[in-house]
Amino acid sequence: MFRQMNASTGCDKRVEAFFDLWGSGIRTAAETAVGEKEEVPYRPGSLNLYNMNNEKNMEGNQMAAITAGMVKELREMTGAGMMDCKKALAATDGDMEKAVEFLREKGLAAASKKAGRIAAEGLVKTLVSEDGKSAAIVEVNSETDFVAKNAQFQGYVADVAAQVLASSAQDMDAFMAEAWAKDTSLTVAQVLSSQIAVIGENMNIRRFEKITTDGVVIDYIHGGGRIGVLLEASAEVVSDDVKEALKNIAMQIAALTPKYVKRDEIPQEFVEHETEILKVQAKNENPDKPDAIIEKMIVGRLNKELKEFCLLDQAYVKDGDLTVAKYLEQVSKEVGGKIELKKFVRFETGEGLEKKEEDFAAEVAKQMGN
Repeated sequence: MFRQMNASTGCDKRVEAFFDLWGSGIRTAAETAVGEKEEVPYRPGSLNLYNMNNEKNMEGNQMAAITAGMVKELREMTGAGMMDCKKALAATDGDMEKAVEFLREKGLAAASKKAGRIAAEGLVKTLVSEDGKSAAIVEVNSETDFVAKNAQFQGYVADVAAQVLASSAQDMDAFMAEAWAKDTSLTVAQVLSSQIAVIGENMNIRRFEKITTDGVVIDYIHGGGRIGVLLEASAEVVSDDVKEALKNIAMQIAALTPKYVKRDEIPQEFVEHETEILKVQAKNENPDKPDAIIEKMIVGRLNKELKEFCLLDQAYVKDGDLTVAKYLEQVSKEVGGKIELKKFVRFETGEGLEKKEEDFAAEVAKQMGN
């Protein structure tokens, strides 16, 4: 019907393209309070003229369950093309993790981009003790970026970091139940509730970690609190040059998101899982090659992948001719004492959290009493 109208009225062909997109099962539903668009899947039976001619074709089609937002998210996670992402989601019934593996098996996604979905707002804060022997890192979430930039919220997050640094709590329940250092008549949980009431937005102390060491610990904050890093090391000589070198490595951790300090920390089940994915990928790309050749290809690809996951194996960002391990050896010689990395903690605001998805059509139906 719309194609006939387009021909008779001389409308721009972009109108036709618009309705083709609508008919594919994806349409923009609404602007949220923060100005972001949400994607709502096509729903058979919804009232629009184009559906009248296409509903039969749409029913039972897997693509109808795939939204533009899901495709965009998968693209950001994998770096794969839009149509490849759409096909992967359809083939896996919209399961994001399975879609990532589907793309990787097809050789269309890099393992290094298999990241958690970033959606929540808030702040990461670090704090190091005066003697440099202990440090704390905390993530506090808010609903909006506007609140995350608020001075009162930032002051509260700094107080939480100080509380963690002084705390002996081993888990979140114990931490929330302990007395608030700045007013011991209240618990941490009660102070959080009062902050929510004052700021007028839901907040959450999501996670914290504390490092205590006989060596040295360095902190680094990136993007005004979007990413925070703690790095623990042992050093025979603790000088400004050593601290600067560790700060450089903390910056590398923030930028390149390693998972482990060294290769022997990687769980065997992780290696086996990655090997299976790489095996399927290699066979898809080279169906006629013998298994012996495929095995050699897998070993090479796995080593390359594990280098990205291991901090010491990564290329040093300030000098691509060095690995992080070689850079540490170089600095150790210069200062006259060995430096060894022990542990790092990296928090990214909202890491692994999903923003609440609003169903605009259902909300409208609810308001209309349907």
